[in-house]
Amino acid sequence: MVSGGSAIRGSRVGAGPMGEQDHGHHADRVAVSYWDALGNETVRYFAANLPDEEIPETIDCPSSGLPAGRDKTNPPSLAKNEPYKTHLAYVKERRTEEEAEALLQEALDKLRARRGTVAR
Repeated sequence: MVSGGSAIRGSRVGAGPMGEQDHGHHADRVAVSYWDALGNETVRYFAANLPDEEIPETIDCPSSGLPAGRDKTNPPSLAKNEPYKTHLAYVKERRTEEEAEALLQEALDKLRARRGTVAR
């Protein structure tokens, strides 16, 4: 005995014939390949009318996490991570030792004047 079934089982209502190719107009696009240092290729699609300067030169490769570029023979290398800098390290980059001493002395003089313990 054949069980009763639905002819539209597994398809959307109003979907039309299975395998229908005309689902609307597709915009023209270009495929751009990117390669990482391990040789992985990633393809990204961009609108065909997009100016070349708006297409990124590098992306992050989704499979390796490495930067990937358009030149297969010369992929970008991983940028060197700078170590964490403290606030003091940044201050030392901006000031010389003499400037630091002068600022410290000025701050100490103001503090002592406020407390009434000015040393002369």
